[in-house]
Amino acid sequence: MVVIVWFKRDLRIADHAPLLAACGSGGEVVPLYIIEPEAWAQPDASPRHGSMLRPALEELDAALRRRGSCLVVRRGEAIEVLDALRREVAIAAVHSHEETGNGWSYARDRAVARWLREHGIEWREWPQGGVVRRLRSRDGWARQWEQRMSGDPLPAPGALRLPRALLPLRERSLDLGGLPLERNDLLQAGGRIAARDCLESFLDGRGAGYQRGMSSPLRGAEVCSRLSVGLATGAVSMREVVRRTRAARNAGEAMTPARDLVSFDKRLHWHCHFIQKLESQPDIEFRNVHRGFDGLRETGFDSEAFGRWCRGETGWPFVDACMRSLLATGWLNFRMRAMLVAVSSYHLWLHWREPALHLARQFSDYEPGIHYSQVQMQAGVTGINIPRIYNPVKQSLDQDPEGEFIRRWLPELAALPGSRIHEPWRMSSADQRRYGVRLDADYPLPVRDHLQAARQARDRLFAWRGREGMAEQSRSVLARHGSRRPAGRRVIAGDAAPSASRQADLFGG
Repeated sequence: MVVIVWFKRDLRIADHAPLLAACGSGGEVVPLYIIEPEAWAQPDASPRHGSMLRPALEELDAALRRRGSCLVVRRGEAIEVLDALRREVAIAAVHSHEETGNGWSYARDRAVARWLREHGIEWREWPQGGVVRRLRSRDGWARQWEQRMSGDPLPAPGALRLPRALLPLRERSLDLGGLPLERNDLLQAGGRIAARDCLESFLDGRGAGYQRGMSSPLRGAEVCSRLSVGLATGAVSMREVVRRTRAARNAGEAMTPARDLVSFDKRLHWHCHFIQKLESQPDIEFRNVHRGFDGLRETGFDSEAFGRWCRGETGWPFVDACMRSLLATGWLNFRMRAMLVAVSSYHLWLHWREPALHLARQFSDYEPGIHYSQVQMQAGVTGINIPRIYNPVKQSLDQDPEGEFIRRWLPELAALPGSRIHEPWRMSSADQRRYGVRLDADYPLPVRDHLQAARQARDRLFAWRGREGMAEQSRSVLARHGSRRPAGRRVIAGDAAPSASRQADLFGG
């Protein structure tokens, strides 16, 4: 009997139920990864994501080789690849984790399921993390999450047997040709080794000050766990992270203060809470969670303003510094991600879909479930979250008072003192000559007056929210997606003045 273990976004051998079950079947096992050209052609995909996958795939292959097997990498569409394998070996079953991915992967899996049924091949899928497939109600979801996280992570399997027809693959080096890559030394390292190092260093004191520092664009890169890449690729499992964090805290062996670890633990729960929304409503990648907001921003898309936002050329220094930092490094802390979305949604009045795709391509840790739920929340179209219209100047003064972050990413403003750098458009001609910065030449003037734009956005949004039937639809969204406290009291993530710190590590941690 031959069992295929289809690796997707679960690139590890530890705490991997499909792999362990396949090994326990007593037959031969084909560890399979498919490089799918159509997946990489989707508008949310970028070579940046391939750069995160490559080390995880290489480490997975090395771990499998130590157990007598190897990672079988094929290129093509999933059904074509599986059909070709069926002609090489007698496939009895396919084992994999459930995947909550983008709309393309959802349609792909449905097509694969039909094909496997037609050919009499069993497909067994195991839950991934705390996301529950076919969830009927959010009531009790938090308890289910805790139950899944409570057990010890599954051990890595022992020896694996490849089918005889595929044994020659062990003599060859792993070939990842066709996997798009970005050559960029500023990107975070991917793979299991890097992810586990991130976790240990976070527990060993790097996370000290996490509660406060996570909101800072300067400190966030240091004090945040930086596990989001490892979790997005599945190089580590959520259960591994939860169990290790709690064990270190309970044993008193962590150098990071307990209050920071408790805060981090909560955010691991929120991580799955947001992915659950996409699992329960796959179309939120494309449509407003609250359909009553349809038509709010879909027309009159300002392509010029969108382009300036994408390039970090809005003329609002802190906004531009955040975008350019993201373009260069692939990472940004949660509060700054939220601000970028809010600025595009309110100050520029852009429908969220195109900004969401741009950000998806830039985030090294792109996780569709978290991404689209959070983008819609920050765009104010969920109907159950209080809109947050960030003031880009106030954020600049609060988070980067000396202008250090701005100077790092906007070198054209490096000569400006702290009294000028947050609002350079207020400089007189004399000041521009004094500091050697020419507005609208070296650095652009603001795309618009941010205070006026915020007032207009607030008036338009609240007028729309007051329309007939909006409240009823909000209650429906609440019933479907709102979180519940274990005691039964309904709570919405961000429903009561959502704080950036509350969700930090799940959207850029």
